[in-house]
Amino acid sequence: MSQWITICRIDDILPQTGVCALLGHQQVAVFRPHRDEQVFAISNIDPFFEASVLSRGLIAEHDGELWVASPLKKQRFRLRDGKCMEDESHSVAHFDARVKDGQVQLKA
Repeated sequence: MSQWITICRIDDILPQTGVCALLGHQQVAVFRPHRDEQVFAISNIDPFFEASVLSRGLIAEHDGELWVASPLKKQRFRLRDGKCMEDESHSVAHFDARVKDGQVQLKA
């Protein structure tokens, strides 16, 4: 049975940025693309370099979808599902995320 795990307060994540959190033993990049309470979560590991950097990537919009560009070589990962724009075989895990009572939560 999965449960929601509180990661941080929504105010701990500045709009248009991401943070790294631990969900069990997994590094998760949590993004807040706008000033509202919408959040997204994908793996923090860049699969091209096996580096923990995606939470520091740039959030951008392309064809109506939100993506994060890796700070290393700028490969883009879609926030809603972790799909890699440049090479689908390098897509990353996606995690259900929500804000409840001002707290960012991920589904474990």
